[in-house]
Amino acid sequence: MTAPSLRADPPRSDPPCADAPCADPPRGDPPCADPPCADPPQPFGSDSARWSKRCAGPVVTELRLSAFAAHRGTVVPLAPLTLLAGPSGSGTSSVLRAYEALSRLVEGAPLDEVFPDPAGCVPEGAEADRQRRRGFRIGCTADGPAGPVRLELAVQAEPTLRIVGERLTLAGVTLLSTALRDPDQPTLQAAWHTDDALPVTRERLPDDRLGTALLPLRVAGRTPGQLQVLAAAEQLVVALRPAFACEPRPHRMRTPVPPGEGRLRRDCGNLAAVLHAEYNGRGAARGRERGDGGGPGVVYGAGSGSGNGYVYGRRHARLVALADAGCARPVTGLRVERFGDGQVRAVLARGDGPGTPLERLGDGELRYLALGVALLMGPGADPADAGSEVPAALQTRTVLADGFDRDLDGRQSRELLTEAASAVAGGRVRLLGTVTEAGAARARGTAGATVVDLEP
Repeated sequence: MTAPSLRADPPRSDPPCADAPCADPPRGDPPCADPPCADPPQPFGSDSARWSKRCAGPVVTELRLSAFAAHRGTVVPLAPLTLLAGPSGSGTSSVLRAYEALSRLVEGAPLDEVFPDPAGCVPEGAEADRQRRRGFRIGCTADGPAGPVRLELAVQAEPTLRIVGERLTLAGVTLLSTALRDPDQPTLQAAWHTDDALPVTRERLPDDRLGTALLPLRVAGRTPGQLQVLAAAEQLVVALRPAFACEPRPHRMRTPVPPGEGRLRRDCGNLAAVLHAEYNGRGAARGRERGDGGGPGVVYGAGSGSGNGYVYGRRHARLVALADAGCARPVTGLRVERFGDGQVRAVLARGDGPGTPLERLGDGELRYLALGVALLMGPGADPADAGSEVPAALQTRTVLADGFDRDLDGRQSRELLTEAASAVAGGRVRLLGTVTEAGAARARGTAGATVVDLEP
């Protein structure tokens, strides 16, 4: 069985406000008017059965770049394992950038942190409106028990960065709508669905925060309409938030690091610390250390055979098998060494030999191992998940990997694709990555992978 190959929907025509997505709507429009491009109405929860069989929690099934960077009217369908392919300039990296931006916005990040270079997000050649404003538009669909929830976001990039419009819809009903009414005020006029004596509730929201992420703190949840708004907003937040952008930088993985970090960083420079935390902090038996004068001590870890230790043991075994399949020489294990100053480094065990520290591996091997760890560290394995109000069992983490097959040889690329397909099959992890032409060809022959072709 080969992987399906899709093509992102081409622009049919410029979407409304493509060149100036931040123009004020006519003041006569009702705050909750249906969007011009809304999908045909569907029954509430019509997609729930398909969703519930596919993943542990709500997931993002479609990304829309109406006017963003190199994209105009681009619609990207997202399967559990989606790889983007296309020539230089086709905007594959921009798709990942838009996804990460939405994920950070639902976490509550301010607009200027999410878009440090907003002018670079405006489509090239986009003309300013009468008020000399330019901007961009992105959106997504989150599928879950409430049904397919759609988010559309319009951002003004020039002359000042601000959100100028947001729309949350479900089954053709607009649940939240925001619009810029007074350009001199740092707020938006918001209206959300109430389905009571008053059909909508109106309030002011800040123009540098995503309104959908603020709804759980603003909506009382007393009427059926308010409950629908809360369910849709929470589903979108839960679907978007567990995203991890993974961009391994081999040169940062070659130096010892302080222990204690259990969360993999974006550049994967703390890979040894993450493996150390796996040994000593999540159900594996406490490491036994033995000193060698002033030399490094070796931290040993083994699964306890039950509970979290068993989960750790399986994950560790899969990582060792992955390393053995993709590294130049046989790998029989993986251990962590601690130096006299307390810093740690990871070492690949080679039978009875001394082993190979990570700093001696090639760039391709280091990227391969880091991406493998990112795929295996699903929800619940990250210490940050412990404080989340959403149970790990209801989270599905999306790994964003720009250059998924960068610096990898054919064998490594095939092994990592196979591991990715296995990881997403469990419904706890999804992958959205970009690949070269060779990587796309391999992905088309991998069961469970979907290739989306983009064009300039």
